Amino acid sequence: MEHRTVDPALPFRERPVPRRWGWPVRGGGRAAHVEAGVRYAATTSQLCGLFPFAVSSGASVHGVPIGRHMHTAEPVGLDPAEWLRTGLVSNTGVWVQGQPGIGKSSITKRMITGLVGYGMTAVIPGDIKGEYTPLITALGGSVWRIGRGLHALNPLDAGPLSAAHDRSNGAVRERLHETIRARRLSLLEALITIVRRGDVTVTERRLLGAALDTAADGLGRSEPVIPDVLDVLATGVGPLQGIAASSDDADYRRATRELTNTLGLLCEGAIRGIFDRQSSVVADPHTAALSLDISALDEDDDDVVAAAMLCSWAWSASLIDATHALGERRNVVQVQDELWRALRAAPGLVERSDRITRLNRHRGVVSFQVTHSLDDLEALPTEADRAKARGMASRNGILLLGGMADKELDGLRRITSLTAGEASLITSWAAPPTWHSGRLHPGRGKYLIKSGERMGLPVALTLTPTEQQLYDTDGAFRRPVTSAPPAGHRP
Repeated sequence: MEHRTVDPALPFRERPVPRRWGWPVRGGGRAAHVEAGVRYAATTSQLCGLFPFAVSSGASVHGVPIGRHMHTAEPVGLDPAEWLRTGLVSNTGVWVQGQPGIGKSSITKRMITGLVGYGMTAVIPGDIKGEYTPLITALGGSVWRIGRGLHALNPLDAGPLSAAHDRSNGAVRERLHETIRARRLSLLEALITIVRRGDVTVTERRLLGAALDTAADGLGRSEPVIPDVLDVLATGVGPLQGIAASSDDADYRRATRELTNTLGLLCEGAIRGIFDRQSSVVADPHTAALSLDISALDEDDDDVVAAAMLCSWAWSASLIDATHALGERRNVVQVQDELWRALRAAPGLVERSDRITRLNRHRGVVSFQVTHSLDDLEALPTEADRAKARGMASRNGILLLGGMADKELDGLRRITSLTAGEASLITSWAAPPTWHSGRLHPGRGKYLIKSGERMGLPVALTLTPTEQQLYDTDGAFRRPVTSAPPAGHRP
């Protein structure tokens, strides 16, 4: 075998190219034999010290880009509808939970923007803070502000479903008629439950149904208002006295006094002027986004806010039903924020709200339910309500979990499984109990995506400059405050 020697004094750039075994000189790296490499297969946990390179997370990039995997920097996409089509999840519900300041609304708005870009319609029923209004406007949608002196929302208004009813015939028309009646009656019962903070009796339920039917038929229109139902109930016409088992008018008034006074509070109490008149909201189902902004009621009692949210949810459900009844199928992304503020107002509202707004995957709805803590469930009035609410949370196919304290994880484990590593990651994003100012929340833009028994995907979201403006929820604290000039001051 030919051997070549190399003058060590030669500069490195001037040396000839060595053979694969190296030059046979001192320090030349000469090897008598080079063996082939041996391939080993093991997990990154076992070989991390020898080969410290992470593998792909295995997440699909199809969907709305919501950030990069925190360990691999791999882009992660999320599309509940696509995940349902491919069998990754059994439903398109998304549960979003985390401490204030982590950006729950930011990732929700990113999803809204992306899904609208995919052709869905965004519906925000009951925006209690008005924080979705800038985004809906930027998407070319419509926003209605509900409140005294603003737009009105009639709880008995069938909304877009009324047009579908009028255009149909035969069995379809009858089915829509019964759907409208059932939703009206359920919402009316829910409002009464809120006002009296108690349930509706069997007799009262029958009286409400008969009064509602009489009011709708007698007016010759399909949209009665609560004062119309109250007038029918007060007069006791038709089958009402028979339902109350009254012997005369005085006996009837005594039997229905409690129900009549409760309906009267809906027209004369704290809710007066909001839900006792015809709706001024007219929705176009073909628009890209719709929002009912109830932020004008944010400072009112919980009763008023709960009534507004339930009416908004019912309106949203009728909108979705109407598009399907008219054969204009279009998938919808819907957001319910501050969910439990409505459900804690009175016992039984969890079941009633579920009956009013019940939507499923067959109707093409992607729903987001946003909350700070599962402790909100424990604030519901009865154990039955709390159990039903936990069931609502656990039925969501996808969970977006942000930073939260360790005590929150016990409740969270009731609706999903968490490994020790996942729990440690979530608590590491929680804000520490310190008094240092000027620091961002450590979990800002960090989320763990969970679905079923799969390992979670830790994702970091980075907002674009446009998103930072549209998604800003702290803008009120950055606006300059204009104070009145002191007395006697001259400009």
